[in-house]
Amino acid sequence: MEFTESYKQTGPCCFSPNSRFIAVAVDYRLVIRDTLSFKVVQLFSCLDKISYIEWAVDSEYILCGLYKRPMIQAWSLTQPEWTCKIDEGPAGIAYARWSPDSRHILTTSDFQLRLTVWSLVNTACVHVQWPKHGSKGVSFTQDGKFAAICTRRDCKDYINLLSCHSWEIMGVFAVDTLDLADIEWSPDDSAIVIWDSPLEYKVLIYSPDGRCLFKYQAYESGLGVKSVSWSPCGQFLAVGSYDQMLRVLNHLTWKTFAEFTHLSTVRGPCCAALFKEVDEPLQLDMSELCLSDDFIQNKNEDASEGHFGVRYEVMELPVTLPFQKPPADKPNPKQGIGLMSWSNDSQYICTRNDSMPTILWIWDIRHLEIAAILVQKDPIRAVAWDPTCARLVLCTGSSHLYMWTPSGAYCVNIPLPQFTITDLKWNSDGSCLLLKDKESFCCAAVPVLPESSEYSSDE
Repeated sequence: MEFTESYKQTGPCCFSPNSRFIAVAVDYRLVIRDTLSFKVVQLFSCLDKISYIEWAVDSEYILCGLYKRPMIQAWSLTQPEWTCKIDEGPAGIAYARWSPDSRHILTTSDFQLRLTVWSLVNTACVHVQWPKHGSKGVSFTQDGKFAAICTRRDCKDYINLLSCHSWEIMGVFAVDTLDLADIEWSPDDSAIVIWDSPLEYKVLIYSPDGRCLFKYQAYESGLGVKSVSWSPCGQFLAVGSYDQMLRVLNHLTWKTFAEFTHLSTVRGPCCAALFKEVDEPLQLDMSELCLSDDFIQNKNEDASEGHFGVRYEVMELPVTLPFQKPPADKPNPKQGIGLMSWSNDSQYICTRNDSMPTILWIWDIRHLEIAAILVQKDPIRAVAWDPTCARLVLCTGSSHLYMWTPSGAYCVNIPLPQFTITDLKWNSDGSCLLLKDKESFCCAAVPVLPESSEYSSDE
């Protein structure tokens, strides 16, 4: 892997959908860099510090959320002189997002008073009253033709279906939830999944015309759903719960066909490899080099001061994994499946049980078994699958990048001083990886994964 130098950032950073540019927030400035040369191609000055940025789907426009003001500013890469400013006045702006056609911006006001659709073509706007959430509760079909928006009135949740062409309401139907948490269209646009708040275990599948296709409730009298995710192929729906289990439903009968438990003790027989991150002191062989005594002494001091590399070590079963029992007298317990992510081919799904924050579980959906377990030294901050193949990267807030493929797992040291990875993102073609530190970022050129790659844990 090859790494760039580090560049300053003070907020969000993200690739454009076409992978040509990187947008970086630096205080009140929006910096657009070329992905190949990393030269600055555009520089836009906003009216306040940038809290949020989002590219339009066509990569021609980009919006900046200035939530302290509160205000939205949008910019054009092809027409730098073009500007757009959205201000809701006293209503405020809690969140903003692009529509699939890249010519409309949807904003949600403070206190969820209304959702407004702003046109960049003719300055027209459409209002939807009482949206349920600020940043959640809105989902678009894959073809970009329809939007599903959750609203709440008279103590009841509703789904509003809007045409993304005319922004007219095509239909409204009530849903059987106590306190709707979120909504998501299926990848084939044939169904809508909604789920209730953690106080009520309820996952509901609706057709676009408002018919309830299936109601799923794994158990009662306990904290319920924590995370939900469609597989990219649209055939599986993964539901992570507070009972520390991952359940997978199929799209034909909506029945559960797999239940994966996250146990603190792993016993055999188990076909999965268990990789544990261990320290490896940096040792230099000076026996055949003619160097001064001072140089050798300095290197030995570096090793004694804790300059370590890391590697994965394959562990023998049985193994007891580190487990944190959440306190019973505090709200929002750190337990349950708080993180899950599908591989692009839908064969694998990785999960993190929040009561075991240093453990990443990788499940094989094709064989319905655990494929690998990664035991890290620090809590897992972020994970991301390569959009082109079954390769997973993760970070833990350390100076190392961790990767897993079906062939094995390995650690990569970041060759930048004082750089710790707190977040990471792939570009759309899987050739480049964006790594974020607290106040800087860098990119890594990732080699294409060969068909029959053989990685060892020491690489």
